[in-house]
Amino acid sequence: MKAVVQRVSRARVSVESDRHGDTGGAEGTGEAVGTEVTGEIGPGLCVLVGVTHDDTEDQAVKLAQRLWKLRIFSDDEGKMNRSVNDIGGSLLIVSQFTLYADARKGNRPSYVDAARPEVAEPLIERTVKELKALGADVETGRFRADMDVELVNDGPVTIILEV
Repeated sequence: MKAVVQRVSRARVSVESDRHGDTGGAEGTGEAVGTEVTGEIGPGLCVLVGVTHDDTEDQAVKLAQRLWKLRIFSDDEGKMNRSVNDIGGSLLIVSQFTLYADARKGNRPSYVDAARPEVAEPLIERTVKELKALGADVETGRFRADMDVELVNDGPVTIILEV
């Protein structure tokens, strides 16, 4: 599993609502009606997560533990010595299959290293479940949706993790 971790002062993810029924209007019309925020956090971590074919549940658990303990928040002396747990922050977890893009040849990336949705979704859900079990406040995007991710990168601090 691969993750791009950004320390944020705030972040949110939204998806386009595709039917009136998604927002309480007349169901089944198929007309676009706007956007729906699926996850929103204040200070914490915005994490883009990619899954490849041979990733396991053990790796999903390990990723959650690493995210929970990753010390990239400043202490009283200005050193990055505190975790999201230490500051009482939140996490926004967003599936991102394009992290496994291969753009070494040509102009169109290949995504053959990215796991199929039926493999990736349970592993991302396992990461979220483990974070919640650790005590984290976790928000998410919507799997298989075209999402808009907005964030204010604090620092900026951006870390790439692979487990």
